[in-house]
Amino acid sequence: MLVPETPARHYALRCRACNCTIEDDGFVLGCSALHEPALLIADYQDHRFQPDRSSADLFRFRQWLPTARRMDGSGSGITYRSDRLARAAGLDELWISFNGWWPERGASLATATFKELEAWTVLARLPRRPAGTLVLASAGNTAAAFARACSLAGVPCLIIVPESGLAHLRLPEERAPWVKLVVLEPPADYTDAIALAGWLSEVDGYYPEGGVRNVARRAGLGTVLLDASDTMGRLPDYYFQAVGSGAGAIGVFESAERLVEDGRYGDRPPRLMLSQNRPFTPLYDSWRAGGRALMRIDADAARRCAAELSAPVLSNREPPYAVHGGVYDVLSLTGGDMLAVDNSAARRARALFEDLEGIDIDPASAVGLASLLQAARDGRIFPGATVLLNVTGGGRERLRREGALRDARPDIRLAGNELRRSGAVERVGAL
Repeated sequence: MLVPETPARHYALRCRACNCTIEDDGFVLGCSALHEPALLIADYQDHRFQPDRSSADLFRFRQWLPTARRMDGSGSGITYRSDRLARAAGLDELWISFNGWWPERGASLATATFKELEAWTVLARLPRRPAGTLVLASAGNTAAAFARACSLAGVPCLIIVPESGLAHLRLPEERAPWVKLVVLEPPADYTDAIALAGWLSEVDGYYPEGGVRNVARRAGLGTVLLDASDTMGRLPDYYFQAVGSGAGAIGVFESAERLVEDGRYGDRPPRLMLSQNRPFTPLYDSWRAGGRALMRIDADAARRCAAELSAPVLSNREPPYAVHGGVYDVLSLTGGDMLAVDNSAARRARALFEDLEGIDIDPASAVGLASLLQAARDGRIFPGATVLLNVTGGGRERLRREGALRDARPDIRLAGNELRRSGAVERVGAL
């Protein structure tokens, strides 16, 4: 449900490259000046972190969210100090940001993924009744989050996912008729879904969600660090997360910048320790190469590698690595690193978490945990450090066992030979 829009926005947008200020209309995704690609960031009127203690959902952080209103229906994750997993990892101060479904602990993200944090923030940034249909691509988790949020909020939306994403697209409520789902059959992958979404967003009547370019997406994901720092009373020394595009890690860095400016939570952002799932590791390979350029991977080879992953949602061929404000910059500015783990390590980590913490986590979260365990074994975490692990999804298997999730049936399927621009746009546009 939408509630009335605030009369004026409490922030302005700024370009990371040229520092020009842009007034937000809810849709802008980039700077119009001629320079290298750069992300926009929100500059808020309030520089002091003051979460709303009367609220328990995402919008308790609305002072640092680029939104025009509050919306009903969002949940939240939780941050807690680990005991058993910390001992297994040999860490004194391990904190877990659990973003999923674990209601008895206070985690209330109904699609069991932290992508709900971005979905509600993106929708709350839009004008009250946007004209047209929102278009977005997803590897799976984002699709589930937006399908639910747009259904509840009454926002027309068209979601494009590869076949592998359907396994993640199970919803607690029926999908509304104004939310359409397009599935791309193999060998199409997430990057093909992004391409089709881009083509459609150029058609009258559609507008793009924008992915990592959308400042609201990153800000929503960045609330993970706001919640953690509020709970811990300080910024962590290390932050671990598995990444596909890296949008969540960029959002965490942006939140850290604001907390450092506040001055009460620490004087430096956490060291970002980001991980990928072997053999699909474009961010890891690019970082190891030592330069700013993204290491390109052949499309066919990328599809083969992605098909082997235990966490296919991490398979993004075009992550925002080199863009100003992107993954290269946030790793460099925090003294961070890229790690890579294989399927077997991720599966062991997944089983370990459920055994020790008592709740299932998704395969991408297991990649992040496996990288933390690897770093701890290798002595890469200094003694006594405060470590934050972002469990980006969990509780889905519990929901499945309880019969609380419904499978999402696509409105249309497109075969690989139908992904030529004109034909695909015509078929999807007819929905």
